[in-house]
Amino acid sequence: MTDVKLITTSDGSHSLLNEELNETYHSVHGALQESQHVFINNGLRYFLELRPLDHLSIFEVGFGTGLNALLTIKALENIKTHVSYVSVEPFPIGKELWTSLNYTKVLGLQDTFATLHRSSWETPNQITSQLLLLKRQTKLQTIDLEPKSFDVVYYDAFAPNKQPELWTIDILRKVIDAMKLNGVLVTYCAKGQLKRDLKELGLRVETLPGPPGKKEMVRATREETDRYTQHASP
Repeated sequence: MTDVKLITTSDGSHSLLNEELNETYHSVHGALQESQHVFINNGLRYFLELRPLDHLSIFEVGFGTGLNALLTIKALENIKTHVSYVSVEPFPIGKELWTSLNYTKVLGLQDTFATLHRSSWETPNQITSQLLLLKRQTKLQTIDLEPKSFDVVYYDAFAPNKQPELWTIDILRKVIDAMKLNGVLVTYCAKGQLKRDLKELGLRVETLPGPPGKKEMVRATREETDRYTQHASP
């Protein structure tokens, strides 16, 4: 794996720096508060407020440090919802890194965090009574995704200027194909091209206030209309 080192972000929580890309796994302004704001508050909780389902499915682009999965488990503590969680990560971090991360000092769930990382790849793992995790060690470009299978997408790939291949309209179309009607996609990225591409693919795009240190983020909804059908690939 590429050289990756531990860093401390402005809210005191850890992140990782990919030295080859010169890119961090989370915002340097605060890893924990960014993930909470973008993926949990404006993704998972937003969706459940609109549609309080007994069971929902989440697709994550970039398992990374496991922070989004841990925050999802934390968010479910006072909710009866069960989650099927599929996460793609071609380059898993090693034990020496994930055991150094300090997320559980704030969130607790130390044993659960360890279970997230120790769980096997390519097979479903019951992490808690509410979360079933399937980690896929592959690239987003090569994974097969079942159409209309996910309620919420955490799009947490490295930034477009670092990994542009993960932000092309064809890759976005692939992910959108896998979203259910009324599903939502959330990402920290608010680039104009991303918003134009999501709109071109038929999604309703919202530009929302970003987490501390970032002006904006994006939430996009696959609405139950014919707009998407008109733009989808044949």
